[in-house]
Amino acid sequence: MYRQFQDGTLRHMERGEYLKQLSASSERNKDPILNVLRRVLPDKGLVLEVASGTGQHAVHFAGALPDLTWQPSDVDPGFRASVEAWRAETNLPNIMPPVHLDTTDHPWPIDQADAVINSNMIHIAPWEVCIGLLDGAARLLPEGGILFMYGPYRIGGEHTTDSNAAFDQSLRMRDPSWGIRDLGDVVSEAASRGLEHVETVQMPANNLSVVYRKVGST
Repeated sequence: MYRQFQDGTLRHMERGEYLKQLSASSERNKDPILNVLRRVLPDKGLVLEVASGTGQHAVHFAGALPDLTWQPSDVDPGFRASVEAWRAETNLPNIMPPVHLDTTDHPWPIDQADAVINSNMIHIAPWEVCIGLLDGAARLLPEGGILFMYGPYRIGGEHTTDSNAAFDQSLRMRDPSWGIRDLGDVVSEAASRGLEHVETVQMPANNLSVVYRKVGST
């Protein structure tokens, strides 16, 4: 049995608990994101997914990229349960059990990764969460390692569309510490941590894929 919640997710009830969740936006964007990941991720190694959400991305990417080991994570126990439900259903050999990861914690539960990916997080979290993501990626990644980030951004302080401006306003009404971040601010903070901005890809629904590469020790 599924129930739809106000955030648009569908949650499957099993043994009296909501476990596997379905996000319509994750279904829509998983293939466009995968097209970018196929180009930028290493052929082999460990990929840490920060803020895995429902787990739809994790199983989709792990299934499409079988030579990579996928480590999902989330700060929310409900999402971790959903990831585990998706993992159990797909039974993929290259996806690990989800771990609790708060980007502002130090140390993280993972001490190395060949790539770090993060989707749709930094606009629905305080700025410190974005800084924590950059700090953690800089610690974990080897030279040449990839940080991939996906979501909406402002460019030069301006929204790229009226719909993004309205979305940003709605986010800030929910929590003043939230909001669509300026790409220049994130790129600057990443650069100060040895994460070089190498590519920005226009994506559907007014989102961007932003790729960084670790260029040296911090």
